[in-house]
Amino acid sequence: MKNNKLFIVLIALISITSFGQNRPLREHFKEKKEHIKALKVAFITTELNLTPEEAAKFWPLFNSFEDKQQEIKKQKLKAYLERTDNNSIDNLSEKEAAALLTQMENTEDDLYQLKKKFISNLKGVLPSTKILKLKKAEEQFSKKLLQQYRDKKIGG
Repeated sequence: MKNNKLFIVLIALISITSFGQNRPLREHFKEKKEHIKALKVAFITTELNLTPEEAAKFWPLFNSFEDKQQEIKKQKLKAYLERTDNNSIDNLSEKEAAALLTQMENTEDDLYQLKKKFISNLKGVLPSTKILKLKKAEEQFSKKLLQQYRDKKIGG
């Protein structure tokens, strides 16, 4: 779970910092993001051993969930990072800090509700065992991706 959050923050920071950069850098990150997504799709497909019928119903739900999740994170995390940039947390009033915490809690709740709806939708498409395998596969993929990043950073 901790690695999952670290991975999400890492991806969000990369995405946000690339906004202000030149176009080729954004394209580079877009290509990397698409490559990672393709690897994730392949990994999940293998781990879940989806039948063609299951895959036809699963992937539209999964892609929609991922898109909505990313949109929530992009909107809410960007606002949070803007408010806490340059050690400005020390300069927040108690009222501003409380409002920021409430915003963070609301974001987490939005993500939780989205996940609940996604799982509920999946129950009509996949057996419960495959839904559990999906959670495990996502965690394993995130761990592998983070490990590859660490290995590359240490070795390269």
